[in-house]
This record gives sequence, C-alpha cells and structure tokens, in this order.
Amino acid sequence: MPPFFIVNNFREGVYLANIVGRCLLRELLHRADMDQVDLANKMNVTPQQINKYVKNTQGMSLEVARNISLILKCNIEDLYEWIEVGDNE
Repeated sequence: MPPFFIVNNFREGVYLANIVGRCLLRELLHRADMDQVDLANKMNVTPQQINKYVKNTQGMSLEVARNISLILKCNIEDLYEWIEVGDNE
C-alpha cells in the first residue's frame, strides 16, 4: 500500500503532514483479547481479509476502519502508526 499524506496535526500554527505507517491491528486485537477470526466474524468478512490488513498488504477503507474501531473501542487513528514527515508550507 503506497503511503499517502494526511494533514492531521496542528502545532504552533503549522500544519504537519503525516504518512500512514504500519497497521497496529494485531496489537489492538491482542489488547481486546480477540483474534483475527473473532474480528472477521463480527465484520462478516473472511479471516484472510483481516489478515491482509494485519500484514499491511491491503489498506482499510474508511468504512472498514470505522467499523473496526467501533468493535475494538478505539479511534480510527489508533489502527495505524502515523509518521510525521514535516510541514506543508
């Protein structure tokens, strides 16, 4: 999945660009005492689909990310590492 830029930080009047890093779904599932099969069943998708997200071979759509965040009781931003790459000035 190619990185994409998102402006999501505001520090001292400067917007900072970020790229999506590693998917943190494996860690979030562990914290929620769930496995990939449990999440797949709740999402009505295959475990293989969840594994694609975990391995970062396929990115999540906004809809999928929102639904996973609701199931895991976290913020959408928690699903990935965010790497700050500088400001957009």
